[in-house]
Amino acid sequence: MTTIRNNLQRVRERIASACAAAHRPVNEITLLAVSKTFGPEAVREAFAAGQAAFGENYIQEAVEKMALLQDLPLQWHCIGPIQSNKTRLVAAHFDWAHTIDRLKVAQRLSEQRPEGRPALNICIQVNVDGGTTKAGVAPAEVLELAREVAQLPRLKLRGLMTIPEPAPDFAAQKAVHLKARALFDELRHAGLGIDTLSMGMTADLEAAIAAGSTMVRVGTAIFGTRTAK
Repeated sequence: MTTIRNNLQRVRERIASACAAAHRPVNEITLLAVSKTFGPEAVREAFAAGQAAFGENYIQEAVEKMALLQDLPLQWHCIGPIQSNKTRLVAAHFDWAHTIDRLKVAQRLSEQRPEGRPALNICIQVNVDGGTTKAGVAPAEVLELAREVAQLPRLKLRGLMTIPEPAPDFAAQKAVHLKARALFDELRHAGLGIDTLSMGMTADLEAAIAAGSTMVRVGTAIFGTRTAK
């Protein structure tokens, strides 16, 4: 077995154990393999091991990778910052965009989404713990932005995404993730038909699943340590 195949198996086992501990069915969790900085051959290895959803942070790099992998039925998630001059690339090539924190960017994605493609799945990024180095809309502003994004014609609002600051232990990690879960529930109670809570990475996926995550974004535990870009 390849290293990537072995790593994927271990990550899936971690997810299954976390779901069992949280009394949740494992099929409630989507594993997003974060393939940023890794080449198309690594993605092919992961696909051969049963992984089809991949997250990319660097838009130009991702588009070039997609061109080399267009023979595979992959699902591509943009999980990096989206500048206004890159919205056309995201709209044309990705299936999901997780990092929406401004209405202007969402409007551009809607306007630039090609007519022949399904609606672009959208998550609003929330700065759930107020981290000074983290992007994302403030929790108090989430509902208003979500309502506006939900009205855009070529987008489909799916839920929320968070990247909190590292926390020292399981209890602290879970406490932060529960704040995001509360916002998620607030949006659902407000009538927004969302179904995705994208939170949890290699270091804290167990705590995220315990708090209600439906999608975990795992890179290092699958592909190994990456070289800084």
